[in-house]
Amino acid sequence: MLGLPQSDELVFFVNGRKVIERNADPEVTLLTFLRKNWTLCLTGTKYACGRGSCGACTVMVSKCDPVSKKIRHFSITACLVPICSLYGAAVTTVEGVGSIKTKLHPVQERIAKSHGTQCGFCTPGMVMSMYTLLRNHPQPSEEQLMEALGGNLCRCTGYRPILESGKTFCMESNGCQQKGAGGCCLAQGEEDSSSLCRSSDISTELFAKDEFQPLDPTQELIFPPELLRLAENPEERTLTFRGERVTWISPGTLKDLLELKVKHPEAPLVLGNTSLGPAMKSQGHVHPILLSPVRISELSMVSTTSEGLTIGAGCSLAQVKDILAERVSELPEEKTQTYRALLKHLKSLAGQQIRNMASLGGHIISRHCYSDLNPILAVGNATLNLISAGGARQVPLSEHFLAGLASADLRPEEVLESVHIPHSQKGELVSAFRQAQCQHNAWAHVNAGMRVLLKEGTDTIEDLSIAFGGLGAATVSARQSCQQLRGRRWNELMLDEACRLLLDEVSLPGSAPGGRVEFKRTLVVSFLFKFYLQVLQTLKPLDGLRYPDVSDPFLSGLEDFSVTVPQGVQRYQSVDSRQPLQDPVGRPIMHLSGLKHATGEAMFCDDIPRVEKELFMALVTSTRAHAKIISIDLSKALELPGVVDVITAEDIPGTNGTEDEKLLAVDEVLCVGQIICAVAAETDVQAKRAIEEIKVTYEDLKPVIITIEDAIKHNSFLCPEKKLEQGNIEEAFEKVDQIVEGEVHVGGQEHFYMETQRVLVIPKTEDTELDIYVSTQDPAHVQKTVSSTLNIPSNRITCHVKRVGGGFGGKVGKSAVFGAIAAVGAIKTGHPVRLVLDREDDMLITGGRHPLFGKYKVGFMNNGRIKALDIECFINGGCTLDDSEQVTEFLVLKLENAYKIQNLRFRGRACMTNLPSNTAFRGYGFPQGTLVTESCITAVAAKCGLLPEKVREKNMYKTVDKTIYKQAFSPENLIRCWDECLDKSSFGSRRKQVEAFNTKNYWKKKGLAIIPMKFSVGFGATSYHQAAALVHIYTDGSVLVTHGGNELGQGIHTKMLQVASRELKIPMSYMHICETSTATVPNTIATAASIGSDVNGRAVQNACQILLKRLEPIIKKNPEGSWEDWIEAAFEQRISLSATGYFRGYKAFMDWEKGEGDPFPYYVYGAACSEVEIDCLTGAHKKIRTDIVMDAGCSLNPAIDIGQVEGAFIQGMGLYTTEELKYSPEGVLYSRGPDDYKIPTITDVPEEFNVSLLPASETPINIYSSKGLGESGMFLGSSVFFAITDAVAAARRERDIAEDFTVKSPATPEWVRMACADRFTEMIPRDDPKTFRPWSIPIA
Repeated sequence: MLGLPQSDELVFFVNGRKVIERNADPEVTLLTFLRKNWTLCLTGTKYACGRGSCGACTVMVSKCDPVSKKIRHFSITACLVPICSLYGAAVTTVEGVGSIKTKLHPVQERIAKSHGTQCGFCTPGMVMSMYTLLRNHPQPSEEQLMEALGGNLCRCTGYRPILESGKTFCMESNGCQQKGAGGCCLAQGEEDSSSLCRSSDISTELFAKDEFQPLDPTQELIFPPELLRLAENPEERTLTFRGERVTWISPGTLKDLLELKVKHPEAPLVLGNTSLGPAMKSQGHVHPILLSPVRISELSMVSTTSEGLTIGAGCSLAQVKDILAERVSELPEEKTQTYRALLKHLKSLAGQQIRNMASLGGHIISRHCYSDLNPILAVGNATLNLISAGGARQVPLSEHFLAGLASADLRPEEVLESVHIPHSQKGELVSAFRQAQCQHNAWAHVNAGMRVLLKEGTDTIEDLSIAFGGLGAATVSARQSCQQLRGRRWNELMLDEACRLLLDEVSLPGSAPGGRVEFKRTLVVSFLFKFYLQVLQTLKPLDGLRYPDVSDPFLSGLEDFSVTVPQGVQRYQSVDSRQPLQDPVGRPIMHLSGLKHATGEAMFCDDIPRVEKELFMALVTSTRAHAKIISIDLSKALELPGVVDVITAEDIPGTNGTEDEKLLAVDEVLCVGQIICAVAAETDVQAKRAIEEIKVTYEDLKPVIITIEDAIKHNSFLCPEKKLEQGNIEEAFEKVDQIVEGEVHVGGQEHFYMETQRVLVIPKTEDTELDIYVSTQDPAHVQKTVSSTLNIPSNRITCHVKRVGGGFGGKVGKSAVFGAIAAVGAIKTGHPVRLVLDREDDMLITGGRHPLFGKYKVGFMNNGRIKALDIECFINGGCTLDDSEQVTEFLVLKLENAYKIQNLRFRGRACMTNLPSNTAFRGYGFPQGTLVTESCITAVAAKCGLLPEKVREKNMYKTVDKTIYKQAFSPENLIRCWDECLDKSSFGSRRKQVEAFNTKNYWKKKGLAIIPMKFSVGFGATSYHQAAALVHIYTDGSVLVTHGGNELGQGIHTKMLQVASRELKIPMSYMHICETSTATVPNTIATAASIGSDVNGRAVQNACQILLKRLEPIIKKNPEGSWEDWIEAAFEQRISLSATGYFRGYKAFMDWEKGEGDPFPYYVYGAACSEVEIDCLTGAHKKIRTDIVMDAGCSLNPAIDIGQVEGAFIQGMGLYTTEELKYSPEGVLYSRGPDDYKIPTITDVPEEFNVSLLPASETPINIYSSKGLGESGMFLGSSVFFAITDAVAAARRERDIAEDFTVKSPATPEWVRMACADRFTEMIPRDDPKTFRPWSIPIA
């Protein structure tokens, strides 16, 4: 590096400690720095998406504002922040907030004790978002809390307990006033005599608020005095930081910046890095020079005049929001029309962290097609104030600027200094519209800004301007249409003409990127209609007689859905008052790792410190769906610095996967995303650069099968058909009153565990021993796979699982593939190897829930009694078998759900397609298949003119009976859940209210649905139900418990210690669980199928009982002695204090030839009722209320079990509403991160969310009569889906359209809007599918 001038020193603070970085690299983000800097090693801040969209890496930044001299605290996502931008800033991470070693902060204590952590991977980010909020507002409002958490994703909890913990800091606003005085008002059903209301034994408290330590704002970390001094006398010299590929220049004055811009006209300005950062990551853009104007106060100035408001381009969007809110509160309404429209979009634009980072100037200059502010600024006649060394000038923020026309754009040497937004004038109305996949933190499909100026005292258009986002490469303006409409009167004629003109001018080709073309065209005219109604409303007070009135049923078309803070009640049976206090079974005990999750001290796989000589691995994946590999050229990659080796199939000493599924591709690839080879390099950056240089040459093969339809056409299946029959179906069809046939399409689902797949393999120095630290649900399977891949016996391989950051089935089989590839690398190079998948790669490679296509034919009597049902299901299995055969079997076995139908035929097939192999996912086929059955019921109800719940009730199992596969069961608890749910949800009266609402409103409709569930638990094979445990008692009386289950966030370790505590009759504080390891408990079964706590609990129980039996004589001899005395005596008497516990498993078998068996040990029953409201003009929906009643037997831990039910419900709700995987016609997955794959956020939780565990019922087969609840709640999310279809059906009835529509899940805004057909969906142009190639295709 001779001759290069020196970099400046980068100075900032982390958790009160000064950091001086002498060789700061502009490409290093704060997240990488915190986690990998060897002096910091702050691994509490997590890597989960790398794009700022999930909030797992949230930290707080504090800066002294150069203008106001106040200290600003704001939350940011560390994965996007370049460290070079932090000069003079103070960073606080979760470790700086509090620690279990020193002192917990109230935020950390409360989130843990409120049961707001499950896997704990998202918890540090949640803690930091709340902590930052409390630093700014020690007593926040509930709205502020929702806003603060809007940018944080959680895949486990369902958000409610996280919110509950935050609400304990809020000012008492709309909390229930009666809660302390004898029960919450929400906790009442229609009839208070119901079984749940023996108030003595029903509890609604899962934690005790009075135990929380108070929040004391005076105890927080102070802002470093050194940084205060620096802010008072800011350095004016230019700072330069030189990295390997990028130089970061941060000038101290505006003059210097403008001179630099002349010198480096191509260099972009970076403030928040929220646009440039993700682009550089996904498209590999490298800018050799970056200019950072972060220290230039002129860019943050705000000035107001009588004409309007000028905001500095350097202000963050969060600051812009505050500035606009202040102006709106001070000025008369007629002047703030544009400001109000901007504010509306600023509330839902991205998450809080991104709004804190992104600058107004960056947002405007990026000119993203989905920009929410540019259309409003364009119609609001905003002006851009540009400045350069040559002087200043103004350009209008017009469509020419937005389209990037050279004549209207910035010159290379110019900088955007500020934006002037004029006041609106009298008679002017400005409105903003947007529709996205979900309400918050999602890019808009289409957004719009609309402004009209009417001649004073008339309804004549003097000026009109309309701009749309999401319809092209940039914001588009409808200038010609607006010109033609000037002078027209604001009435129906004008509206019809305007729609026609707009659709002509703002056209979208059928193959447009992003797809959803007809939906987007519909939104163009739907938004215009909403604007038309809004303007009519403002005319009404002027002269209600002269202007057309908005009729009452149309009024609801005006309002958008607001965000409300969820409320709810959780009910469970309290433990018997005679139960000893130290016996924890049945009590809402906090998750064992809860406090560590909240302080960031819980170690996950990638938090293990770097091992000596460790290498990082990156994977090369196929870019073709079906092709022959002609050659792989590794030469360029191997020449790169830091690259140690490339691992290919030839390096595998043992077997390369199975015949069916290869670990590394040989000769042929079967899908996009198949792993071809892997690079091992000294750092992750070097490994990732090397994979870009590996050139794979392909020869495409035919056919390429992507969809289920293609697979059926090519007869491409993975396994034989699975079939169950009962009765005589053909005969039954002849004797019924009516027959209906229909189709159901259910899209796939990505697991989206917060912690991506990761593994660390450490080879030992002798006997080819390996230590493998892996994030998996099945360490024994990883061990077996590595053993066969390396051709070494299993006894040399130890797999360790401390905890897993979410699994949901995605870490049952797939993690073994990554473990084996990393192990080959470790053996070949002799170095430890770490493999951590980026979110994009994880989503591309690993597959998910099977998409399903179902066909049904149902025969029924006019009274709704179903006599015959024939269902055929096809699932998209991907390119290899994986779990597809079992998923097909489970799907067929569970299709009948809660219904007793005499004549049935169920068939299932798994299709082989050229997509990554789909795999196990919570619910295992049940959530897709049973949607077909329930859709059937809805169709029958519609044909009979009955309510769906009546048809459900009529066909439900009523007495002890046998299933279609001849397994006997009693539906008693199914009926109890159903009745309880009807009662608790006040279903009858609400059904009437919904109908009344729907008759009064044309553009909004409500829907209500209640769904029963019979879910079978377990694997369907006896050998999979065995479990083992090992319990040691040490001479000091402490107990170490190990068992074969893995902690995935479901609290299995907590429950195991509850079991051990009860059996040994000593407090849980005496006990510890270290990890799950194949060296302590061998030959374990995957922690899956809702059965982990059941079977491992029995094994732990067995071990404890063996130990207690050994101690019996000693206890008899000295009954008054302490536990420690007894253990000491046992040791003296040479009694073994270690025992292996074993459970041989529940019997389970299935004979597919005969179509009968006892495949499942037991059933979990439940019912859920949900109410929604939809907006027929945009397709948006709002979840008003959900009530769930679940049969948990005698819950081992009601807090954990309710958490499982809520988490599964919200995950299921995601499956059925927003989670949409998009594939190109070539089989490439587009949805590879949280930006374009939307899991539910905190704003998606129903406004009222109640969960009740059915009062205890004995099930002698299980441990202490408890039941496994991991998966069952998933399907209950479909109650939201059926409520949406109920609302859509109401809209279609009113519009006289046929009610039987093809059922498609997820019920996205696009599906809802297009199903509510009306004059706007009729008027849009439609393309002939033969004339264009669509951007994406449905694979189900």
